[in-house]
Amino acid sequence: MTPGKLLVGLQGTELTPEEREWLQHPRVAGTILFDRNIGDREQLCALTADIHRQGAEPPLVAVDQEGGRVQRITAPGTALPPMRALGSWYDRSGDDAVAGAERLGWLMAAELLTAGVDWSFAPVLDLDRGVSSVIGDRAFHHDPDTVAALAGGWARGMLAAGMAPCGKHFPGHGGVGADSHLELPVDDRPILALRGEDMVPFERLIGEGVLPAVMTAHVVYSHVDNQPASFSGTWIHRILREELDFRGVVVGDDLGMEGAASIGGYPARAESAAHAGCDLILLCNELDAVAPVLDALGAEVPDASHRRVDRLRPARIPAADLQALQGTDAWRRARELADRLQDDAAG
Repeated sequence: MTPGKLLVGLQGTELTPEEREWLQHPRVAGTILFDRNIGDREQLCALTADIHRQGAEPPLVAVDQEGGRVQRITAPGTALPPMRALGSWYDRSGDDAVAGAERLGWLMAAELLTAGVDWSFAPVLDLDRGVSSVIGDRAFHHDPDTVAALAGGWARGMLAAGMAPCGKHFPGHGGVGADSHLELPVDDRPILALRGEDMVPFERLIGEGVLPAVMTAHVVYSHVDNQPASFSGTWIHRILREELDFRGVVVGDDLGMEGAASIGGYPARAESAAHAGCDLILLCNELDAVAPVLDALGAEVPDASHRRVDRLRPARIPAADLQALQGTDAWRRARELADRLQDDAAG
């Protein structure tokens, strides 16, 4: 029996008959939304409600809502600043910046939950090493201790709102120039360098118990394994699970990225990621591949996979709707902070 479940992309702003069938499949945990799925707020709320009506258990609705250049949902919600803005603030006033990160993590999660979005792939734990353009200002800082402090604040804020944080991209994407969306990056640094720098935020937040999920990187770390981390039992089982004692959900990054192409076709990629230890596998854009992947993985899913994914469901919704949320003092303070950091980042 193959472990792991899928999060699938959708074609447009309404579910198609085929997508409804996918969401009834026991292998499909839910969906991930992109710009093509999101119109105005009324449409978004109708779509998430429709998704939640499918399946024996309400499917998860996920999104990339980091802030800065990676956020799918803004008006009438809040446009969040890039994480680098929090890193710059930390250099001036560390404790205040950590408290601000917690406030913004709560804001992001609280607003999403009122729209029926269950989960965001945040915070980014990669280091801004000045090498990776695809990471860049998505990272909080270049210093691992600073990233751990700020990301820990952001994660605590999400948890306070009722949403599970997901740290990415394990064991760290910031040390390579290549974009894993477009090619397969190779990081030639020895494991001791990774442990002393890029892995520090992951290890710290796992130890603090504020990281229920981790997303892996489609990067080869040549001193450890010749497979990308998302397809490596060495990285997932031996290092993440055994050495770092991570007991949460392991999410493999999108199978459609070029960083995954070396594994083979989409069914082979999905099987490889599942057997390497990924509890959730993303298939975001190549929707013609969903049916072949489901056929390859089969309908029988181990109970352990179901149990792990169930932990990602929201603990609560902080307000019944966005308007009610916006009437709270907590929302107003967080919104003022987001706007100020946005202005600072814009120069």
